Amino acid sequence: MFRYILFDLDGTLTDPFEGISKCIIYALDSLSVKIDDISELKCFIGPPLFEQFKDYFGFDDNTAELAVKKYRERYKIKGWKECTLFNDVDKLLKKLKSEGKILAVATSKPEIFAESILEYLCIKQYFDFIGGADISHTGRNKKEDVVDYVLKNLSVSDKSEAVLIGDRFYDIEGARANGIRTISVLSGYGSFEEFQLHNADYIAEDLTDAVRIINEIDQASG
Repeated sequence: MFRYILFDLDGTLTDPFEGISKCIIYALDSLSVKIDDISELKCFIGPPLFEQFKDYFGFDDNTAELAVKKYRERYKIKGWKECTLFNDVDKLLKKLKSEGKILAVATSKPEIFAESILEYLCIKQYFDFIGGADISHTGRNKKEDVVDYVLKNLSVSDKSEAVLIGDRFYDIEGARANGIRTISVLSGYGSFEEFQLHNADYIAEDLTDAVRIINEIDQASG
């Protein structure tokens, strides 16, 4: 039975593409870097920002740090608000809480922004703990470190009772490194092939389907 339900934020609870893409373009403009297609930037939803600037654009550490600084220059003013909840999120969280589940957020987004977004979207009250990354890229940033941080703050002793719902392979790897299972949702920014390649425990169409899977597992475990 799953008692602890951890949620990724971007691409799982929310669709953040508008804010993230506009802030990346703002950062790139400051560096005189152009992109041909805005859809290229979907790969920035999930991984730590500093590492993705390096991996995708080939920036060195100093340039990546400057890109992150410029990104957050816009993001802290309005980018964090440029997101929307996926369908039925509020209803599903309410249902899980009514069933006695302990809910948490485990996101690679800086914790201070995650808390603001959840409050802005009026769903913060459903979570027993909100865990995110440190604002500095030298601190807690990898998904496995965030998941570990959340599990410790929830005082999870039996990891078989915990599951992480996410939309990218980073969620699968971060959960596996901490000995918990994953439900990967296709409604975000990952693909069925990505989830198969990284051996997701369960694959769901969306959050409604993920909750169905949780209920089936709970019933099977009696």
